Amino acid sequence: MRLPLTGNCQCGSVRYEVSKAPIVTVACHCRDCQKLSASAFSITMVIPADAFRLLSGELAAFERPTDSGGTAVCYFCPTCSNRVYHVDPGRPAYFRLKPGGLDDTSQIMPEAHVWTSRAQPWFTFPEGVPTYETQPDLQEFLAERARRSAD
Repeated sequence: MRLPLTGNCQCGSVRYEVSKAPIVTVACHCRDCQKLSASAFSITMVIPADAFRLLSGELAAFERPTDSGGTAVCYFCPTCSNRVYHVDPGRPAYFRLKPGGLDDTSQIMPEAHVWTSRAQPWFTFPEGVPTYETQPDLQEFLAERARRSAD
């Protein structure tokens, strides 16, 4: 992956940079992500919070409950309402970047599909990509991925 990653909101008022590679990239099929993307799923890159830098513009925020029972603080452009990232207040060291705003989206490759229990019935999951019926714990997911890589 070519770093830094750069991106912006839909109207261009907000511009940002990501200085480190994502920890993981997932396609989420929960109902909230379907509403967010106006599609079957939304893609999320989990990044270290210290890897994100706002280059221009300002972000607004709102809180919403998550399907897993937690809370997400959603940061978005106040002009076009385009979501930029989410934060779980219980895990502030990680941002969940919405990578559709990246300047180069060709680098986006989901490593797993989560909340498959809520997936649209017509969607076919790619072969060889792990699937999870709900939201796996990030640390457990990373440990499982490391085990698979070692095999």
